[in-house]
Amino acid sequence: MSTRREDDDESFHVFVARSTASLTRLAYLLCGDQHLANDLVQTCYIRLYGAWPKVRDKDTADSYARKALLRCWLNERRRPWRRAESRDGVVPDQPAPATDPTGAAHLTEVLRDALARLPARQRAAVVLRYWSQHSVTEAAAILRCSEGNVKSQSARGLAALRAALGTETLQELRS
Repeated sequence: MSTRREDDDESFHVFVARSTASLTRLAYLLCGDQHLANDLVQTCYIRLYGAWPKVRDKDTADSYARKALLRCWLNERRRPWRRAESRDGVVPDQPAPATDPTGAAHLTEVLRDALARLPARQRAAVVLRYWSQHSVTEAAAILRCSEGNVKSQSARGLAALRAALGTETLQELRS
């Protein structure tokens, strides 16, 4: 006979196996560093495990995990050593995109580098709205801010991405 906690543990392990890849991709888009993304996902799972018995509807666990992951990332950005590392707005272990004389630069890397240069809240708003496909209302709830703030952060983030990428790169991304 299995206990309630064993059933919870089993369902949690199934959830982790199913969601790790998508949460890691989301974390990577937020922070731009694969190692930090893995750490954020692990921290998210630690927090989620503590609350797992309270998660009544296991179908909403994905949304809950994304919110927890975003909050873990925002908390990490607030740490004093992270602020010191990225005073200029550039992720420290990411080199500036070099010009490619052959024109064969990988667009994903160019986009990732431009995304990494956005301030944290703008990056979060852009990733939530346009990568994770959350509505303005959902993004506002996740970010714990007003819908107007999500709209303005998204607009500013997109404008900064357009400026950083330039018209040629945007044309390549659209095709």
